[in-house]
Amino acid sequence: MAEHPHGMKAETGTVELHHEPSAFGITAPGFVAIAMLVVVGIILWKRVPAMIGKMLDAKIDSIRRQLDEASALRAEAEAELARAKARTAASEADAAAIVAHAEAEAKALLKKAEADAKELTKRRAKMAEDKIAAAERAAIAEVRAKAADAAAAAAGAIIAEKHGAEADKQLVDQTIAGLGRLN
Repeated sequence: MAEHPHGMKAETGTVELHHEPSAFGITAPGFVAIAMLVVVGIILWKRVPAMIGKMLDAKIDSIRRQLDEASALRAEAEAELARAKARTAASEADAAAIVAHAEAEAKALLKKAEADAKELTKRRAKMAEDKIAAAERAAIAEVRAKAADAAAAAAGAIIAEKHGAEADKQLVDQTIAGLGRLN
Protein backbone atom coordinates (compact mmCIF):
# COMPACT_ATOMS: atom_id res chain seq x y z
CA MET A 1 0.00 0.00 0.00
CA ALA A 2 1.09 3.45 -0.77
CA GLU A 3 1.20 6.11 1.75
CA HIS A 4 -0.40 9.41 1.16
CA PRO A 5 1.57 12.53 2.06
CA HIS A 6 -1.04 13.50 4.68
CA GLY A 7 -0.76 10.25 6.49
CA MET A 8 -3.58 8.38 4.79
CA LYS A 9 -3.25 5.07 3.11
CA ALA A 10 -4.65 4.42 -0.32
CA GLU A 11 -5.78 0.96 -1.24
CA THR A 12 -5.33 -0.31 -4.71
CA GLY A 13 -7.18 -3.22 -6.17
CA THR A 14 -8.37 -4.82 -9.33
CA VAL A 15 -11.30 -3.69 -11.42
CA GLU A 16 -13.80 -6.26 -12.59
CA LEU A 17 -15.24 -5.96 -16.06
CA HIS A 18 -18.91 -6.66 -16.59
CA HIS A 19 -20.39 -7.86 -19.79
CA GLU A 20 -23.17 -5.60 -21.27
CA PRO A 21 -26.03 -7.30 -23.10
CA SER A 22 -26.34 -6.45 -26.79
CA ALA A 23 -28.56 -7.35 -29.70
CA PHE A 24 -27.32 -7.22 -33.25
CA GLY A 25 -24.16 -5.73 -31.79
CA ILE A 26 -26.03 -2.74 -30.40
CA THR A 27 -25.98 -2.07 -26.69
CA ALA A 28 -28.67 -0.29 -24.60
CA PRO A 29 -27.30 3.24 -25.19
CA GLY A 30 -27.30 2.52 -28.93
CA PHE A 31 -30.94 1.45 -28.80
CA VAL A 32 -31.81 4.68 -26.96
CA ALA A 33 -30.02 6.68 -29.65
CA ILE A 34 -31.81 4.77 -32.44
CA ALA A 35 -35.20 5.26 -30.70
CA MET A 36 -34.49 8.97 -30.42
CA LEU A 37 -33.63 9.15 -34.11
CA VAL A 38 -36.83 7.30 -34.99
CA VAL A 39 -38.91 9.65 -32.81
CA VAL A 40 -37.23 12.72 -34.31
CA GLY A 41 -37.78 11.26 -37.79
CA ILE A 42 -41.49 10.64 -37.11
CA ILE A 43 -41.81 14.17 -35.72
CA LEU A 44 -40.23 15.59 -38.86
CA TRP A 45 -42.19 13.26 -41.17
CA LYS A 46 -45.52 14.21 -39.58
CA ARG A 47 -44.46 17.87 -39.71
CA VAL A 48 -44.97 18.40 -36.00
CA PRO A 49 -42.82 21.56 -35.96
CA ALA A 50 -45.11 23.08 -38.63
CA MET A 51 -48.16 22.08 -36.57
CA ILE A 52 -46.60 23.57 -33.46
CA GLY A 53 -45.77 26.70 -35.45
CA LYS A 54 -49.37 26.91 -36.72
CA MET A 55 -50.72 26.47 -33.19
CA LEU A 56 -48.32 29.12 -31.90
CA ASP A 57 -49.29 31.43 -34.79
CA ALA A 58 -52.98 30.90 -33.98
CA LYS A 59 -52.27 31.63 -30.30
CA ILE A 60 -50.29 34.74 -31.29
CA ASP A 61 -53.18 35.89 -33.51
CA SER A 62 -55.65 35.27 -30.66
CA ILE A 63 -53.47 37.22 -28.24
CA ARG A 64 -53.04 40.01 -30.84
CA ARG A 65 -56.85 40.21 -31.30
CA GLN A 66 -57.30 40.35 -27.52
CA LEU A 67 -54.69 43.12 -27.29
CA ASP A 68 -56.45 45.03 -30.09
CA GLU A 69 -59.79 44.63 -28.32
CA ALA A 70 -58.20 45.74 -25.06
CA SER A 71 -56.70 48.79 -26.81
CA ALA A 72 -60.07 49.62 -28.35
CA LEU A 73 -61.79 49.17 -24.98
CA ARG A 74 -59.16 51.36 -23.33
CA ALA A 75 -59.62 54.08 -25.95
CA GLU A 76 -63.39 53.86 -25.52
CA ALA A 77 -63.03 54.00 -21.73
CA GLU A 78 -60.73 57.03 -21.99
CA ALA A 79 -63.24 58.76 -24.29
CA GLU A 80 -66.07 57.94 -21.88
CA LEU A 81 -63.96 59.23 -18.99
CA ALA A 82 -63.32 62.48 -20.89
CA ARG A 83 -67.06 62.82 -21.58
CA ALA A 84 -67.83 62.12 -17.92
CA LYS A 85 -65.28 64.73 -16.82
CA ALA A 86 -66.82 67.22 -19.26
CA ARG A 87 -70.30 66.45 -17.91
CA THR A 88 -69.00 66.83 -14.36
CA ALA A 89 -67.39 70.17 -15.21
CA ALA A 90 -70.59 71.31 -16.92
CA SER A 91 -72.65 70.14 -13.94
CA GLU A 92 -70.33 71.99 -11.56
CA ALA A 93 -70.62 75.13 -13.70
CA ASP A 94 -74.41 74.74 -13.77
CA ALA A 95 -74.49 74.24 -10.00
CA ALA A 96 -72.33 77.33 -9.49
CA ALA A 97 -74.61 79.32 -11.80
CA ILE A 98 -77.70 78.08 -9.94
CA VAL A 99 -76.14 79.01 -6.59
CA ALA A 100 -75.14 82.46 -7.90
CA HIS A 101 -78.64 82.98 -9.32
CA ALA A 102 -80.24 81.88 -6.05
CA GLU A 103 -77.99 84.23 -4.07
CA ALA A 104 -78.82 87.13 -6.41
CA GLU A 105 -82.52 86.30 -6.16
CA ALA A 106 -82.29 86.13 -2.37
CA LYS A 107 -80.58 89.55 -2.28
CA ALA A 108 -83.25 90.98 -4.58
CA LEU A 109 -86.00 89.49 -2.41
CA LEU A 110 -84.32 90.92 0.70
CA LYS A 111 -84.11 94.37 -0.89
CA LYS A 112 -87.75 94.14 -1.98
CA ALA A 113 -88.79 92.99 1.48
CA GLU A 114 -86.90 95.90 3.04
CA ALA A 115 -88.50 98.35 0.59
CA ASP A 116 -91.92 96.80 1.22
CA ALA A 117 -91.36 97.05 4.98
CA LYS A 118 -90.39 100.72 4.67
CA GLU A 119 -93.43 101.39 2.46
CA LEU A 120 -95.69 99.50 4.87
CA THR A 121 -94.26 101.48 7.77
CA LYS A 122 -94.89 104.74 5.88
CA ARG A 123 -98.45 103.69 5.05
CA ARG A 124 -99.16 102.64 8.63
CA ALA A 125 -97.69 105.90 9.93
CA LYS A 126 -99.84 107.82 7.42
CA MET A 127 -102.90 105.80 8.47
CA ALA A 128 -102.14 106.50 12.13
CA GLU A 129 -101.67 110.18 11.38
CA ASP A 130 -104.95 110.18 9.43
CA LYS A 131 -106.73 108.44 12.33
CA ILE A 132 -105.27 110.95 14.78
CA ALA A 133 -106.35 113.84 12.52
CA ALA A 134 -109.83 112.32 12.16
CA ALA A 135 -110.04 111.85 15.93
CA GLU A 136 -108.95 115.45 16.40
CA ARG A 137 -111.59 116.64 13.92
CA ALA A 138 -114.22 114.48 15.60
CA ALA A 139 -113.20 115.81 19.01
CA ILE A 140 -113.31 119.41 17.73
CA ALA A 141 -116.70 118.76 16.09
CA GLU A 142 -117.96 117.21 19.30
CA VAL A 143 -116.66 120.15 21.34
CA ARG A 144 -118.28 122.56 18.86
CA ALA A 145 -121.54 120.61 18.94
CA LYS A 146 -121.54 120.66 22.76
CA ALA A 147 -120.61 124.34 22.68
CA ALA A 148 -123.45 125.03 20.19
CA ASP A 149 -125.88 123.03 22.32
CA ALA A 150 -124.75 124.91 25.41
CA ALA A 151 -125.02 128.26 23.56
CA ALA A 152 -128.47 127.35 22.22
CA ALA A 153 -129.57 126.29 25.68
CA ALA A 154 -128.13 129.48 27.18
CA ALA A 155 -129.74 131.61 24.44
CA GLY A 156 -133.03 129.82 24.98
CA ALA A 157 -132.78 130.46 28.69
CA ILE A 158 -131.92 134.15 28.15
CA ILE A 159 -134.72 134.59 25.63
CA ALA A 160 -137.17 132.85 27.91
CA GLU A 161 -136.18 135.18 30.72
CA LYS A 162 -136.28 138.42 28.75
CA HIS A 163 -139.09 137.76 26.34
CA GLY A 164 -142.57 137.66 27.45
CA ALA A 165 -145.93 137.53 25.64
CA GLU A 166 -145.70 141.23 24.71
CA ALA A 167 -142.29 140.78 23.05
CA ASP A 168 -143.53 137.71 21.24
CA LYS A 169 -146.56 139.59 19.87
CA GLN A 170 -144.35 142.32 18.48
CA LEU A 171 -142.03 139.71 16.86
CA VAL A 172 -144.97 137.88 15.31
CA ASP A 173 -146.36 141.13 13.91
CA GLN A 174 -143.02 142.04 12.39
CA THR A 175 -142.65 138.64 10.84
CA ILE A 176 -146.14 138.76 9.33
CA ALA A 177 -145.47 142.20 7.92
CA GLY A 178 -142.21 140.95 6.46
CA LEU A 179 -144.00 138.10 4.75
CA GLY A 180 -146.24 140.38 2.79
CA ARG A 181 -143.31 142.27 1.34
CA LEU A 182 -141.63 139.13 0.05
CA ASN A 183 -144.48 138.34 -2.34
